[in-house]
Amino acid sequence: MANKELIKKWVSLFNDGDTDGISELYHDDAINHQVANKPIVGKTKIKQMFHDEFAAADMVCIIENIFEDRDWVILEWKDPLGLRGCGFFHIIEGKIKFQRGYWDKLSFLRLHKIPIPTD
Repeated sequence: MANKELIKKWVSLFNDGDTDGISELYHDDAINHQVANKPIVGKTKIKQMFHDEFAAADMVCIIENIFEDRDWVILEWKDPLGLRGCGFFHIIEGKIKFQRGYWDKLSFLRLHKIPIPTD
């Protein structure tokens, strides 16, 4: 599967809230760093992260642009509530090795009516 197609599959699994399916797209020692949060290391912890996030909010990823450059895919996205962001995926041997995402956490919390942490 082409790297770009792998990320399209990632978006589909994300939109389905499929923690098992989405976590299988990652290497065992993958890193997922959503810059608004601390990096998550390892497929098991990434799976738990998605489980927790899908339980906290009804998230939808709508592809605006998707670009492939060798072993990197860049995803520009929006959601139905008006949040926008982008993700960078480093894909090695057909699985995500590293992911970095940029989005506004305060806007996300407000749009989903999640309490804003005070610490």
